[in-house]
Amino acid sequence: MSTVVTPSPVSVAAPGPVGSRRRRARPGGRLWDASPLTYLALILGGVLSIFPIIWAFIVASRDNSAIYEMPPLPGGLFGDNVQRVLANEDAAFLYGLINSVVVSSVVTVSVVFFSSLAGFAFAKLRFRGQNALLLVIILTMMVPTQLGIIPLYLLMVELGWRGTLQAVIVPFLVQGFGVFMMRQYAAGAVSGELIEAARLDGCSTWRIYWNVVLPALRPAAAVLGLLTFMQTWNEFLWPFVVLDPNTPTVQYSLKVLASGYYSTDYVALFAGTTLATVPLLVVFLIFGRQIIGGIMEGAVKS
Repeated sequence: MSTVVTPSPVSVAAPGPVGSRRRRARPGGRLWDASPLTYLALILGGVLSIFPIIWAFIVASRDNSAIYEMPPLPGGLFGDNVQRVLANEDAAFLYGLINSVVVSSVVTVSVVFFSSLAGFAFAKLRFRGQNALLLVIILTMMVPTQLGIIPLYLLMVELGWRGTLQAVIVPFLVQGFGVFMMRQYAAGAVSGELIEAARLDGCSTWRIYWNVVLPALRPAAAVLGLLTFMQTWNEFLWPFVVLDPNTPTVQYSLKVLASGYYSTDYVALFAGTTLATVPLLVVFLIFGRQIIGGIMEGAVKS
């Protein structure tokens, strides 16, 4: 007796409205559904954020007699005020600007490199004392920098580094926050199967890090690099303690501009502040594209 097999009916979903299909097919379409109040809040936040920069530029383009005038209007003395700042031998502003670029760049590259390397090790490798060492790194984040100034200063004096750029570079080449941040990102962004496949292909640990892990950590590395550069650039207390007028950073030079004998030359101070803001804006534009690209890449993959 032959058995007849009847195929089970296949249920076909009724097509929905055309508009709903278009909304589902367009990734990120819900970004355009923001209310007018959201746009108003974003515009207000942008204006409040950029207002100090505009105010500094306006003051830097006038003279001291026009600081408190309302409404603030730009003048035509910005170039003359900048030349006066650069000609100030006590502040050595141009020298301090160059030193800050060197210090911030070296610290940023070092922090991103060592933090990504250590984050990969803590997230994907297994070794003895791993959890205890990670706990020690987290505990270092809870210690304020001010508590270590005195012993660190004595160490710099013992090494003969007082008044040199090594004193503001070497102590900050590795940071606990960067290690913890990259470890958390590597734990979810780097696939264990991909690492095992690379090992089967004969890749060493270093090659796995350089060719597999580091490209996956690029969005987090861009964020960490931006934060590190801004933090190092704006650091004032430690350079003020360990450096001298012969080797200033830009924040040290701004302090000299602000400390007048009888009165503060606000025009020169704001002109120097405007110049000191330009490198931060350039770095933000460079790293900002990487940050936005990484966020959008992760959103598409999800």
